Amino acid sequence: MLRLLLCVLALAAPAFAAAPAAKPNVIFILSDDLAQGDVGAYGQKLIKTPNLDRLGREGTRYLAAYCGTSVCAPSRTSLMTGLHSGHAPVRGNWEVQPEGQLPLPADTVTVAQVLKSAGYATAAVGKWGMGMFDTTGSPLKKGFDRFFGYNCQRHAHSYFPTFLYRDSTRVELPGNDGVGVGKTYAQNLIQAEALRFIREQKDGPFFLYYAITLPHGRHEIDDVGLYADRPWTPQQKAYAAQVTRLDRDVGQLLDLLAELKLEQNTLVMLAGDNGSSFDPASDFGKLFEQAANGLRGFKRGLYEGALRQAAFARWPGTVPAGRVTDEPWAFWDFLPTAAELAGAKLPAGYRTDGLSLVSFLRGGPAPARDYFYWELHEQRPIQAARFGNWKAVRPAHDKPTELYDLATDPAEAKNLAAAKPDVVARAEAIFAAAHTPDPNWPLTGRAAHRKQGPAAKGKKAETK
Repeated sequence: MLRLLLCVLALAAPAFAAAPAAKPNVIFILSDDLAQGDVGAYGQKLIKTPNLDRLGREGTRYLAAYCGTSVCAPSRTSLMTGLHSGHAPVRGNWEVQPEGQLPLPADTVTVAQVLKSAGYATAAVGKWGMGMFDTTGSPLKKGFDRFFGYNCQRHAHSYFPTFLYRDSTRVELPGNDGVGVGKTYAQNLIQAEALRFIREQKDGPFFLYYAITLPHGRHEIDDVGLYADRPWTPQQKAYAAQVTRLDRDVGQLLDLLAELKLEQNTLVMLAGDNGSSFDPASDFGKLFEQAANGLRGFKRGLYEGALRQAAFARWPGTVPAGRVTDEPWAFWDFLPTAAELAGAKLPAGYRTDGLSLVSFLRGGPAPARDYFYWELHEQRPIQAARFGNWKAVRPAHDKPTELYDLATDPAEAKNLAAAKPDVVARAEAIFAAAHTPDPNWPLTGRAAHRKQGPAAKGKKAETK
């Protein structure tokens, strides 16, 4: 009898060994405008960020994590859809009156839809900015079971708004006039909702897209805390306090995962949605030394200082602790990464520009690729590409392409275009191949729009 039992167990062992591991929970914390130069782990000396620094100690810190592009709506679109800004349906900030932004089209697939198809509970908390609730871009039509926060990015400029949304229903906030400091600080409610979702879904799997508005302007906060006595302007104190409030809220989330014993099965990724908001020569930039990382440029540009942002990944036991890497990845890699982690398949015919980072997250090399590509349609359309260590920037459609060697010149100070015409030609071939024409986003600019459909109500926004 014992021999028979041992035989049965031996035959069953391969089946047990092949049993799939539990699907991990996935949390992506997207901070609005957090720059590398804001965080202690990247060299910030004046602003306290112990919990973000903890992410670096307990996980991996990325030196060349690239945003989708360097303003809000298109960067978030890239993160959600797995498309770079040459293919994505939103390639610049475009407001729709009276509230909202140009919506994601109905046929656009989001990471939430992919994870929901694999059995995940999903929530978007914070700021959306990719379509109001009566449009095809509503978060509730893009795979999220629930939503809480701001839909319109213009509305999100106020930290004391008169209302937020729970799903598509307005939640009035008494004591606020939406103009200045009021009684109810929106981030307090948004943080509580994020923690509530984690508690309610602790048996998982769940996906939380936590799009925190901190530290974007207006620089408003209910308490400047430890910065009250600093010899700074009120706005500088508020900005520092916003970053530290973000840090505190991230710490609360990490502590909750530990309390619920979810750390070993939860991937937490955190990133800013673009590089520094401030010109290094500005009062903000000089005080907080946001150019200390040596990169050129800031928000609304496509130099490295605008595209690289603070980024961490933490998953105890899976993501190496204390690792620092300058191997590059980009926002459009998040969708295929989440799909692989969940064992989910993309809809038939849907092609992502991204590559899965699962092996990279676990300590392997970054995935090899031909190039990274960005375009941005704000004051004027601009393009950029990175291929190997070469970085090309076309500052306007009628301007010559600039070329930099990031291996020797990460600050993009020496334009090598005249000396490397063959490399410039390769860059321009990438520009042509990576840009899919879109009537909303012509590379010659879009000074006036008379389009059909939802875009007809839009207008270009330069305020985000």
